[in-house]
Amino acid sequence: MEKLEKIRKAYTDYVLENGTPPPSVFQFAKKLKISEADFYQEYTSFESIEADVWLSFFKQAQQTVESDPIYQTYSVREKLLAFYYTWVEVLKAQRSFVVFSYNQLRPSTANLSPMAKARMGKPSPRVLQLFKEAYYDYARDLLAEGRESKEVEPRPFLSDRYADGLWTQTLFILHFWVNDVSKNFEKTDTAIEKSVNTAFDLIGRSPLDSLFDLAKFIYQNK
Repeated sequence: MEKLEKIRKAYTDYVLENGTPPPSVFQFAKKLKISEADFYQEYTSFESIEADVWLSFFKQAQQTVESDPIYQTYSVREKLLAFYYTWVEVLKAQRSFVVFSYNQLRPSTANLSPMAKARMGKPSPRVLQLFKEAYYDYARDLLAEGRESKEVEPRPFLSDRYADGLWTQTLFILHFWVNDVSKNFEKTDTAIEKSVNTAFDLIGRSPLDSLFDLAKFIYQNK
């Protein structure tokens, strides 16, 4: 097992067994039988380990879907659905750690709606930053593909915010899954389907776009 993976596994095991991060890098490294210098060659803090774990969840899901030849034939909407379903399957394998990490970084949001919780109570940006950056790259590629296939409608001032909307959707799905108590997380599957379909209904072409085109044509030819 390579050093980085060894550190990451030891950290996740520690927090799950103790319910808290290690008291210090020194004590953690000593228990792992490595030097502090060895630790800092790989990570700058315990928080950076968690950030790397969240990124690894995303990368595993992305690599899994993109290596499937059938995925390449999907519409953009179907690709995003496939990604989310696969990502949740990846999270299931480490659910205890995901729930621990997510809940450690959330304020009390008992009286908020699920979407408001996803926006206001989202985990520390530093812990999710690497995942967020990788997701934005993925989302922008999908949106560009969607514009070419006419699944995504370019709109002044709004198109640049589409990726932000998809990231908020990702946080919503994560929050929903963390709190899902249905058998085999079946309600999360429904939440994924409905949220993605709603997103593409909003960023795709609608009757309002046709009305805008007509008004623009009339104005230009009056």
